[in-house]
Amino acid sequence: MNKQIADLIVSSNAVFTGLSEVPVPASIAIANNRIIGIGSKEEMMAFTGETTKVYSFEDQLIMPGFHDFHLHVMDGAVAMESANLFSARSEAEALEIIRDFAESKPDEPWVIGSVWDAGYWETKQLPNRYALDLVVPDRPALMFHAEGHYAWVNSKALKIAGIDRNTENPAFGIIGKDKNGEPDGLLYEKAMGAVIKHAYNFTKEKKRELFQNFLAYAASQGVTAVHDLFATESLAILTDYGLFKEFEDRGELTTRIHLWPALDGDLERAKHLRETYQTDMLRVSGLKQFIDGVITARTAYLLEPYADQADTRGETSFPPDMIKKWVVEADKAGFSIRFHAIGDGAIRLAFDSYEEAQKANGKRDSRHSIEHVEVIHPDDIHRFKELDVTASMQPDHFAMSERGVYTERIGAEREKYVFSINTLQKAGARLAFGTDFPIDILNPLLQIYRAVTRIDSSGETVWHPHERITLAEALKAYTAGSAYGTFRENELGTLEVGKLADIAVLERNLFAIPVEEIPDTKAQLTIVDGKVVFDHTETLIQK
Repeated sequence: MNKQIADLIVSSNAVFTGLSEVPVPASIAIANNRIIGIGSKEEMMAFTGETTKVYSFEDQLIMPGFHDFHLHVMDGAVAMESANLFSARSEAEALEIIRDFAESKPDEPWVIGSVWDAGYWETKQLPNRYALDLVVPDRPALMFHAEGHYAWVNSKALKIAGIDRNTENPAFGIIGKDKNGEPDGLLYEKAMGAVIKHAYNFTKEKKRELFQNFLAYAASQGVTAVHDLFATESLAILTDYGLFKEFEDRGELTTRIHLWPALDGDLERAKHLRETYQTDMLRVSGLKQFIDGVITARTAYLLEPYADQADTRGETSFPPDMIKKWVVEADKAGFSIRFHAIGDGAIRLAFDSYEEAQKANGKRDSRHSIEHVEVIHPDDIHRFKELDVTASMQPDHFAMSERGVYTERIGAEREKYVFSINTLQKAGARLAFGTDFPIDILNPLLQIYRAVTRIDSSGETVWHPHERITLAEALKAYTAGSAYGTFRENELGTLEVGKLADIAVLERNLFAIPVEEIPDTKAQLTIVDGKVVFDHTETLIQK
């Protein structure tokens, strides 16, 4: 029988298949969109033909493609073209970045920025609209906080959104007010929606351009699959699954996209979307919703009051009974569910909802997950294994918030159970890693670095060293863990014969370099569905 001829062969002294703890020398043969052989270079020579492209690497790391389990595609694409304020260490620095950015884009109707964090500013004081008016007086401006759950806007943006002193807070939203009762330019949670719907009202052509940029960026990072999670009603204006399908139909979808529309009680819509999008490259994988907000804004839902503000423990985004009802119904219809749950109260409510679904509908392989899992109550740790729930985490998140501010909010006792990655893994939780892009950059290696070092926002101190995990464990969480989280462990997540050919090649072997060099390691080659979608290498030998 004639042996199949490979389209591509990639070889290296360091191949991390995901099946063991260390890389091994190997060669991988790919035909169409599958891996057809793995073995020695000599063995794989049998698959070469006239048209086979052979990539011969030395010690660069070949591994399964990074599978980002939690991000926001179009929101991220907008952020790629926005002012990045993360480096600002004062309000004045942030304003300088905004001014320069606005001047560089004189024709844009809105000035958009993101990832500012007053916790890093000298004063630690939140900004107001008047300061923003000084640098952007003539156009509306919208600056998202680093955690994406509140925004800083100027007077022009408030006017366009119709927000004034008489505007009432929406449910699960707050319009910040100054001492005179006037809007101060800070909008929390769902209060952002009135501004976003104007700022993000893009043409189809603009959306195409944004999406194209996202795909190119993902490929350049070694990211081969992503999960596009529902990101609040106000951002729904950006959601355009039809656009993704258009790219797929043209053969231009270079990243697998798993869609997670809103869990909102409208199961007919959810079922219709699930039937419409169900291919290897583009599929609805389940439903997603928010239970709470974030710690720094005190909108995360805690079991006990905040340590620095005893009159609040946050609140849930919807009534708990409604959340449970939605889960029971969606679970019965066979949907996987994912909840944004950051506070210990929110995490417990997510577990209670999943447990209720099990009791009502019987145990099934549901692959539900909890997103972020920042502050967990120790009594709930065991429930990940018990209810077979995935812990979907973004390790760099603990280094994004200023540690002192974060700890002040929750107090010393709860601080012991912050981002308990290793504790959860030891207790039998299945880990799946991602970035939450654009809350964080799309670079997977920054997440890997934080998971293995636990170095906090100071850049020097280790936050809970016992929560570090090994490099192999971190890579598996970012590949096999994500594949399992969406029922694709038989197709994706490890390098094995018969699996889909989603492969990343990094410029260096992560297992052989100092850990501090991990985040700066670049992708050399990215293969999705058997096709090279990013090539930054000169080691190609054309047969």
